[in-house]
Amino acid sequence: MAGAVATWWASIRRSACNCSARSRCSARWQNSRLSAGDQVLQVLYPFLATLAAYLLGSISFAVIVSRLMGLRDPRTFGSKNPGATNVLRSGSKPAAIVTLLLDGVKGWLPVLLVQLFGKPYGLEEGTVAMVGLAAFLGHLYPVFFRFQGGKGVATFLGVVFGIHPLLGLATAATWVIIAFFFRYSSLASLISAVFAPAFYLLGDHIQWYAETPVALALAVMALLLAWRHSENIGRLLQGRESRLGAKKTMPGR
Repeated sequence: MAGAVATWWASIRRSACNCSARSRCSARWQNSRLSAGDQVLQVLYPFLATLAAYLLGSISFAVIVSRLMGLRDPRTFGSKNPGATNVLRSGSKPAAIVTLLLDGVKGWLPVLLVQLFGKPYGLEEGTVAMVGLAAFLGHLYPVFFRFQGGKGVATFLGVVFGIHPLLGLATAATWVIIAFFFRYSSLASLISAVFAPAFYLLGDHIQWYAETPVALALAVMALLLAWRHSENIGRLLQGRESRLGAKKTMPGR
């Protein structure tokens, strides 16, 4: 009798151990499954944010605003650059101002949204850098307009303001100072773009903590902006660059 009871008790313990082992295995499997899902989301969220920023940057407001206001396509006259400066050559200051603001907003908005709402989704400074760069590249190479974009000055400034308002103010002030004294918009854009990464790193000791991905993104954008201004640089060196306020005659007018 005692032997039968012992055998029965041993079988119960084995069953309990097996159930416990199965439970632990099931828990480990569920945890590994959740971990894999989290890993996918950690890649998916930054990718979606970057893609959305590029698509927003690809909206060529210079072309859209010109069409809505009955103006010529900025890609067909002047510098043929779809930007606020060339829209101004059409003779419409309101259209140029609207274009300038919208081109800036499409760089500012995605960066700001990631900084305000990205942390719960694992979007850190690396994503801020990718989103800013993507919006800038969207303006330079817009998928909706056959990859024929502008030079990126307003969008770059919008990205800088999105990173930090003080950084944006410092960069904008640099543009204004250079433009006021030298009267060259292109020169002001180039110098302010070059100084933006330096201002960002300097801000590490003043207001915000500098992150390497953001600093690198700013440097890459500054280089791309300089490359897009290569013709302007050539004219500056030759003394043929147009000054601010100088009138240009449009073909067909």
